[in-house]
Amino acid sequence: MKESDPHSLKIENIVVSGSIADAIDLERTSDKIPGCVLNKKKFPGAVCHMQNPKAAALIFASGRIVITGLITPEDIPVALQNLLQDFRRAEIPCEDNPQVAIKNIVCSYNLGSPCSLNRIMISLMDSENIEYEPEVFPGLVCRISDPKLVFLLFSSGKTIITGGTNMVDVERGVEILRK
Repeated sequence: MKESDPHSLKIENIVVSGSIADAIDLERTSDKIPGCVLNKKKFPGAVCHMQNPKAAALIFASGRIVITGLITPEDIPVALQNLLQDFRRAEIPCEDNPQVAIKNIVCSYNLGSPCSLNRIMISLMDSENIEYEPEVFPGLVCRISDPKLVFLLFSSGKTIITGGTNMVDVERGVEILRK
């Protein structure tokens, strides 16, 4: 699926998580790292808004982090290293080489033409993995187990794919959906 293809698969968000320390002082982190905010009434962790690459790091007292808003897999090590540099500059203890893993890749895909969600629902009615309740949500929800993905299919033919942890599985899932 080439980038110039009108049906192109496009990464909208990559979410990674891992542990960067045994524990993190969130008050100190939010005081010392620019762009880092702590509001315990709204969220149990500190939120650091990163500019290169543009992303948000959710930092928890347990030492765990979640980085969201990444657009390419190549952004992952850059975002992690920039966050660790911020921690080191602020003299907040963290691991030298923490491991993070992709937890979710959200992609968009266009089938190229409108589709009748009612017809799809009727033809796949026996499937337990299909949900379509237009009064509740305007898209058809389709779950597949191998690879484990969720598709939100809209009548315009536009699709949101979530649950993938690598692009090979996402591309395989799109081929299954097209069939």
